[in-house]
Amino acid sequence: MATSQDEMKKGLTFRAYKEGDFKTTRWQEDIFEADHSHKCPTYVHRTPPCQGSCPSGEDIRGWLQIVRGIERPPEGTSWQEYAFQRSTDANPFPSMMGRVCPAPCEDGCNRNNVEDFVGINSVEQFIGDTAFEQGFKFDTPPPLSGKRIAIIGGGPAGLAGAYQLRRVGHASTIIEMQAELGGMFRYGIPGYRTPRDYLDHEIQRIIELGDIEVRTNTRVGKDITIEELEKEFDAVLWAIGCQSGRGLPVPGGDAPNCVNGVKFLEAFNKGSLQVTADKVVCIGGGDTSIDVVSVARRLGKIEKFNPKDRPEEVIGGYVAHDAAYAAARKGATVTLTALFQREEMTASEHEVDDALQEGVTILNGVMPVEVIVGDDGRATGVKMAKCSVDDRGIPTPIEDTEFELEADLIVSAIGQGGDLSGIEEMGNDRHLIDADKFYQVPDRPGHFVAGDIIRPHLLTTAIGQASIAAESIDHYVNGQEPSKRPKVDVDHFNLLAKLNESGLAPTEYDHTQDSGTDSADFAVHNYEDRSAHEIIASDKLFLSHFEYTPRQKRAAKVPGPDEVLGHFAERHYGLEEERAIEEAKRCMSCGMCFECDNCVIFCPQDAVFRVNKDKSTTGRYVDTDYNKCIGCHICAEVCPSGYIDMGMGE
Repeated sequence: MATSQDEMKKGLTFRAYKEGDFKTTRWQEDIFEADHSHKCPTYVHRTPPCQGSCPSGEDIRGWLQIVRGIERPPEGTSWQEYAFQRSTDANPFPSMMGRVCPAPCEDGCNRNNVEDFVGINSVEQFIGDTAFEQGFKFDTPPPLSGKRIAIIGGGPAGLAGAYQLRRVGHASTIIEMQAELGGMFRYGIPGYRTPRDYLDHEIQRIIELGDIEVRTNTRVGKDITIEELEKEFDAVLWAIGCQSGRGLPVPGGDAPNCVNGVKFLEAFNKGSLQVTADKVVCIGGGDTSIDVVSVARRLGKIEKFNPKDRPEEVIGGYVAHDAAYAAARKGATVTLTALFQREEMTASEHEVDDALQEGVTILNGVMPVEVIVGDDGRATGVKMAKCSVDDRGIPTPIEDTEFELEADLIVSAIGQGGDLSGIEEMGNDRHLIDADKFYQVPDRPGHFVAGDIIRPHLLTTAIGQASIAAESIDHYVNGQEPSKRPKVDVDHFNLLAKLNESGLAPTEYDHTQDSGTDSADFAVHNYEDRSAHEIIASDKLFLSHFEYTPRQKRAAKVPGPDEVLGHFAERHYGLEEERAIEEAKRCMSCGMCFECDNCVIFCPQDAVFRVNKDKSTTGRYVDTDYNKCIGCHICAEVCPSGYIDMGMGE
């Protein structure tokens, strides 16, 4: 948990010891005795926890280093474009993800142990929005392989799959049942959170790679069969998402005005739902439920409905509201109920804050026990009870705590499921599609899967799965066995690639055994890459190096209860360039040198030195003269990023 603002003071905030604790450091004795260890510094690259926490595997530290100016771009490329290139290696949607990702990377950030996490999302949005404004494109893809892959579903997973496949030379055809691409980005999240101009641009940038065919308004199992797919394409990637919301599993939960959150948001995003009901109750607690109640507050109600225009009729797809309804909107009473207490809700904390500011009532620690149905069969309210939740997440109502909430529309946002109509043979007993560790469908050669249809989770998870699936498809169509996945399965900094990019590639090695590799040009001396195996923890860092630096927070204009009606403008604004750079500078570069010079300054023997500028690049900023090094360990002790191990020698 990040330190509260009240506890923060300007200056160094990290304390290794509590009041009264002490540790005697005998620097002089250590220096004179240390050479008995025969240990000297080696520079070890590890993965930071932000990257280890990112389901799409972005090289977060890498693009933060570029924004802050530590890693320089190649000649002819601006740092803004270079950061865009690095960030989109793993995820082609920086504008979208910078806005809506719940940011598990920020939860994992080691800076939480100093004062507050680095605003990774805000810097990513800056990168994506700058790419939009300056018209950055992806690099020209390689020549075509002659293989074409069917991608079923044009949402985040399907689009990411098409992107990664084209980058290794494979054409694809995206088959999408909706009229437009975007999936959850377009139909599951309100446009004031995923602005459509930015979304359309990020999708079009993928299509512009070329040889990515798009077939919209086409449903597999209805318009085209699985057998036809297998004949036409070399492999199939299933990325159909979960379009079916779960109904309320209580008596009366099947009333016509009990609808699911997925369909509610889809109707709004398509423009067919213009107003909602007088009293809306949403059962949930996650991000989808927050979107539902925020939309309901913006749509409001009208005084009288023609029965055929009731919200449930629109959400069911039977009719569409006339846009003129918008002019007659009045405020609706909107309530969100959640099983968990506020601090345990799965919805993003700032989204919960926004909903409260917009006038949503949130009831925590309660569960529905019955939907109250009137004589006409429609729900008139929902009976709730306080509840306890066990370790498995299963709630139990508490006796004598029942109460009723009036409702004209009840929205269930308690989970999603797959719609496998016409393709039932692909599914399991949970109406999802099974996947192995390579995202192949078991016992279905040539079929692969990614995204929510495996298990509903985050957008970033779907994108990461699509990347792995694309790699597996590449192996499959080339007749190769899937490659073993690394323990830390993310995009990593590659020193050899950086040396090549900087014109510092090692010379040819004649493969003869010899000593003196510390001065040889064919070897990258005393550098070890453990990034595929290790994530560096905060206790490996010299945290006392870092001063309290407040986070550069994005500006926001969240409407209040009296302003929210009809408010469809974006609520949160991106960082300006100067503030994005300042925020990137808060990154502690865990597991990688960020050129602080501590090791050079504190080395008592002048054994650690800066590499000459004409030989220096990211990952090769300092080196050690082992004729001077006595193994005193000071350089490792004062390295803020945990980049130095005493590993050379016995």
